[in-house]
Amino acid sequence: MTQISVRVDGASYSDDVEPRTLLVHYLREQLGKVGTVVGCDTSNCGACTVHLDGEAVKSCTVFAVQADGSEVTTIEGIASPQGDLHPMQKAFHEMHGLQCGFCTPGMIMASIDLVNDNPDPSEDEVREGIEGNLCRCTGYQNIVRAVQQAAAEMNGRPATAETLGAQS
Repeated sequence: MTQISVRVDGASYSDDVEPRTLLVHYLREQLGKVGTVVGCDTSNCGACTVHLDGEAVKSCTVFAVQADGSEVTTIEGIASPQGDLHPMQKAFHEMHGLQCGFCTPGMIMASIDLVNDNPDPSEDEVREGIEGNLCRCTGYQNIVRAVQQAAAEMNGRPATAETLGAQS
């Protein structure tokens, strides 16, 4: 066993873990952060995406010991302390960017990272930015619109038909 210390969603944890424990399993099984979904365990689907020191990572590709000393943010940690949804969560809801919801936590976490790097992504840039996250239900159009709406809100701009990629 190896002892790790990590901050997850603002709380500090110190735990013993097997060196081969994946971060996704540590989050779910030891910390109860079940919003981080195990999709494929092969890094193909992106359902397990979290932020590690501010960067989106697929938590099935990171050992828990690699997160020692780091800050991890999961889908449970992005709402405000008062419980208000993050603008990306709100946009996914309002723009119908989800159906079954299985991919949604990872898609939202990847999308936040995308908007942090590119505050005004075009439709093509959104599609490229989320290409490592698979959705089998939506067809992506509403996800793209949700990301663009959230990007506008996160950066203090109004979401318009033009910013949401609507054709005139």
